[in-house]
Amino acid sequence: MKQPVTLKDVAREAGVSAQTVSRVVNHRPDVSPQTRARVEAAIAKLGYSPNVIARSLIKGHSNTLGVIGYGLGLFGPTRVLAGIERKANELGFSLLLCLLHEFKPDRMASIVAGLLSRRVDGIIWAVPGHIPSFEWLATELDRTAVPMVFHDKSPEPDQVVIALDSQLGAELATEHLLAQGYKRIGIVTGPPEWWAAKQREIGWRCSMQKAGVNCPALLKAEGDWSAASGETGFRSLIEQVPDLQAVFACNDQMALGALQAAAQLGLRVPDDLAVVGFDDIPEAAYFSPPLTTVQQSPDALGALAVERMVALIQCHRQGEDLTGDAVLIKPRLVVRSSTLSI
Repeated sequence: MKQPVTLKDVAREAGVSAQTVSRVVNHRPDVSPQTRARVEAAIAKLGYSPNVIARSLIKGHSNTLGVIGYGLGLFGPTRVLAGIERKANELGFSLLLCLLHEFKPDRMASIVAGLLSRRVDGIIWAVPGHIPSFEWLATELDRTAVPMVFHDKSPEPDQVVIALDSQLGAELATEHLLAQGYKRIGIVTGPPEWWAAKQREIGWRCSMQKAGVNCPALLKAEGDWSAASGETGFRSLIEQVPDLQAVFACNDQMALGALQAAAQLGLRVPDDLAVVGFDDIPEAAYFSPPLTTVQQSPDALGALAVERMVALIQCHRQGEDLTGDAVLIKPRLVVRSSTLSI
């Protein structure tokens, strides 16, 4: 097997010292243009690549971010990770991605330990706010020696949290339906252990109560973010409330399931029933009928998480205090023909 080219091999080829090659590789200014050109030519000829791991040990930082993710089958989490990757690449950081498939404390602890052993400069917790993990986060992650940024969880005074304002989004959706004159507005929620699902239910409930409209348990069905659960949830709602006027599905996939169930039951949307979703996935405009939905920007959320992380890393390297804060990204309502003025 061919041995990797070393810094000394380049120095020998260029006829300079290893220290001079190091200055060129690290873009130091104290090298003459002629010598720099000779070293760069030797690097190109030999195919030398700096040992990133060794350099990180020397410098004390790796320009690598650890990212812990979950839910790649879902629109929001997938786009958040895409935003993280794009912004990290733009700012010159590499990523180490670890995916959670279940929320076991010992598994989470080992993942964090594994990232720290690889000398990451910071960790982005890109796991949508899964409430059972919060207790573990509060007791374990304060021991982490690198900065951390959290995605889509309940804000805490000593943590940096980047989240979508899901409650506001639900309020926009519900208030839109109320403004059309609808009163019997059901909701298909996400899983109760998800923070975003709780926030969306709170937004629906607050808007209904503010308008003086009761929201009994009969108007609520629980889903799991899938289209199948949206269909099942809608059928449960219409069975309990036959004169249901509108449905707020807490993501677009569940709204798609509700639309299909309504069609199978002979209900015309929007004439007999209004449907609102949440996310504004690319396909939402092509549903039948096109779906009114709450538009979020998960790519921007992921990019913002990286920007905040880089700022924290700079503070950490300079020995400055790391202060917590929460940034809530505001969504907007996109009105299409699945809702109707009555």
